[in-house]
Order: sequence, then C-alpha cells, then structure tokens
Amino acid sequence: MNKRSIRILLWVMLPLSGILAAGIGSMPIRPWQVVAILAQSAGLHLPVSIEPGMADVLMLIRLPRVCLGMLVGAGLAISGAALQGLFRNPLADPGLIGISAGASFFAVLFIVGASAVPLLVPGNMLGQYYLMNVVTFIGACLTSLLVFRLSRTRGKTLVATLLLAGLAINALCGAFTGLVTYTANNDELRSIVFWSLGSLGAASWSNVLALSPFVLGPLLVLPRMARSLNAFALGEAEAGYMGVHVKRLKLWIIVLSTLAVGACVAVSGIIGFVGLIVPHILRTASGNDHRSLLLNSALLGAVLLTLADVLSRTVIAPAELPIGIVTAILGTPLFIALLMKQKKYLFGLAS
Repeated sequence: MNKRSIRILLWVMLPLSGILAAGIGSMPIRPWQVVAILAQSAGLHLPVSIEPGMADVLMLIRLPRVCLGMLVGAGLAISGAALQGLFRNPLADPGLIGISAGASFFAVLFIVGASAVPLLVPGNMLGQYYLMNVVTFIGACLTSLLVFRLSRTRGKTLVATLLLAGLAINALCGAFTGLVTYTANNDELRSIVFWSLGSLGAASWSNVLALSPFVLGPLLVLPRMARSLNAFALGEAEAGYMGVHVKRLKLWIIVLSTLAVGACVAVSGIIGFVGLIVPHILRTASGNDHRSLLLNSALLGAVLLTLADVLSRTVIAPAELPIGIVTAILGTPLFIALLMKQKKYLFGLAS
C-alpha cells in the first residue's frame, strides 16, 4: 500500500472510529443515529428516529470523550514520531526519555499542592485545567532538556547515553512522585492512582477546550518540519550543509513535543506505547519519510486510542479498565513482534 492510500485510509478511519466509539455504551446509539444527532446540532434534520435522552448522552458524555481521546492519541503519536526523528532513534518515545515522567511528577505536585495552597488555583474548572497543563509542560520541558543535555558529548547526541539518561530521569521522577504521593490524603491519593493508570473518564468539553491549543499547535507546526527531519536523518553536519538550522530545529521539536505530551498527561494521565508503537507501524508500512510519517502518526494515534478507549469501557462493563493498562497490554506484544521482525532483517543483512 502506497503513502497516498494509507493517508486516505486513515482519514476514512478517523470519523468512522469516532462514530463507532460514540455509539457504544450502556445506552447503545446506532451509527446513523449518531450522524442524525450531530446533523441536528448543526441545524439539519434527518429522517431518523432518536429516542429521548440519546442526544444528551451523545453530546454531553460520549462526544467529549471521543474528542479527548483523538486529541490525546494524535498528540502522543506525532510527538513520538518527531522525537524519534530528532534523536534518530526508533526507541526515543516520550516515556522512555523522561518527558512523561517529568510531566507526571509535576502533575502530582499540582494535585497535592492544589489542596495545600488553594488560593493559587483558579476557581473555575477551565482555569484549573489550563494551569495544570502549564505546570505539566514545565515539568516535561525540564526533564527533556536535562536528558538532552546529558546525552550531548562534544556537540553530538549519543544514543546510548540518551537512553541511559532517560532511564535515570524516569527513576528519579518516579521516586519523587512516590514521595509526594506518600504525603497525599485519601482523596488526593485516589485521584493520583486513577490518573497514573491513564483514563479518559473525566472527559468534558472543559478539558477538551483546555487541551486543544496545546495539541493543535504541535499538530499544525510539526509536519512543516518534515523536510528538515529528513535531512537531519543524514546527520547533523549534513543537515547543516543542506541549509537546516539544526539548533533551531532541535529547540522547536523539543518544545512542541513536550507541550503536547505534557498537556496530554495533564488531562488523561500516563498512557504508554502510543508514541512508540504508532510510528513503528507506519514505518513498516510506508517507510521513513517524515512528510507522510508525522501526519499519518497523528491520524493513526487518534484512531487507535479511540478504539482502545472503547475496549477500556466495555471489557469489564459496567466498570472501566484504565486505558493505560489497555495500551500496555496491546502495545507490548506488538512492539516485541516489530523488534523480532527488525532483528530478522538485520540478521539477514549481516549474513
């Protein structure tokens, strides 16, 4: 399948997965009823019977959750693809290099600190979400810059040092997160535990609006850096000879990726493997060209996280399984399979 066909398929799958996810739940809503309700909200009336309460369930509960899942999935996936291109390393996931750990540590600080110093927290819900996004972005930036600095030697980024520094920062942030969690009261502890497992259960139009600018900005800007990332894959010196402003490229990708990841962590908690697996799947299907890889990663990430959220809501219904557990269960075998395929390919070249 060529790049154009994959792009068309992903654009078709995006609304279809949203309609499917919006209709599944304790009150089933048929796909044509979902379309009719959405059309009705836009002023169009279709000849489809809609039961009482369906519109409220869809517009106030299901649709915000679908929109939130798509934003989070797209933000995590495109950030993972951009960071892998920047570090020229397919393992440079936001979680592996400490970005998610730093964002989660600052988010836990915010959850506990909001009760300790309530005067510093806005009274309205939207303001609280924006403030938490800013706080987690600061944490993500600090850890990513620290890892990046630790991995630099004589002007070059060492991949092995990068991964080791990421592991060290992950461990350090995890220890501080545990320390802050130890001081939390019962209400804060429940919030921290549920949030740390990853969930879209708190979805509302307020946090969709709060998240949108933090994710839509990277979604619009990162694909414009695709050509520079393609040149950067040849090496920093070669990219510089081709007219790429290397330092500016690194700064923008780190800032935009940590902006998206930090905001996603703030509203949905820790959701692993999306930023790692999605670019791998697309590289296997269509190659390493970032002109298609970045946008396709955002589309596929949105689709996969939307469908994973459906599983989290239905597997043990009426209870809900944290979506971070679902992505880990599904992502780990897939990642191992991709590694084994790559191992066989490299072994074949060596022999």
